[in-house]
Amino acid sequence: MKKLKIYIDESGEFGFKDGSSDLYVVSMVMYDTSKSITSFLNAFNERLKEIGYTGMIHMADLVRHKGDYKNFDISKRKDIFNAIFHLTRKMPININSFIINKKYTSSNKVLKQKILLELNNFIVKNKKYFEKFDEIVVFYDNGQNVLGSAVDTAFCTLNNFKHIVDFDMINNRLFQIADMLTFIDKLIYKYENNFRLSNNEKNFFEINKINKYSKDLINKRL
Repeated sequence: MKKLKIYIDESGEFGFKDGSSDLYVVSMVMYDTSKSITSFLNAFNERLKEIGYTGMIHMADLVRHKGDYKNFDISKRKDIFNAIFHLTRKMPININSFIINKKYTSSNKVLKQKILLELNNFIVKNKKYFEKFDEIVVFYDNGQNVLGSAVDTAFCTLNNFKHIVDFDMINNRLFQIADMLTFIDKLIYKYENNFRLSNNEKNFFEINKINKYSKDLINKRL
């Protein structure tokens, strides 16, 4: 049986309260389980041991110098980012992200509709790809129920679809790649659309490398 695993994460608040994010991001990592990724993961985990951090990678905290990374200098934090970014480039996986600018979204109802539309369009556009698989398993923890519901509605049209809510995020590197993508794809979007970068983003990333991040991932995009 040919199986596809899809790991989903989001960034940004659902809603329009004061102080909420302007951008809503959903990122996906797609893994054809017939392809072995063990050697890539082993090499990645060895690289993390060399850096001196083997825990879960959470990109927002890494860039903001918070949480597990509050005592790490910027060089060590950049080494962690580079390790997971290059893992993404090397592994036999596909990726996709969509970004909704809430500035042009008038209500929660419209935002919900846009999320579902983006997911539906993605599935329709890649129908032949998805039809190759006998089973499709989506891993999303329903951190936002609206997105979880949209995932169920959109993906239920595919063969033997399953939605797994409870899974090991701490040790699952593919989910952590999805988390990383929500941040890096938002950064690319902001740079390409002349959004102001946060001070943390400007301190962590070299502006002249943002285009390179985009080019390095282009062959992975579905």
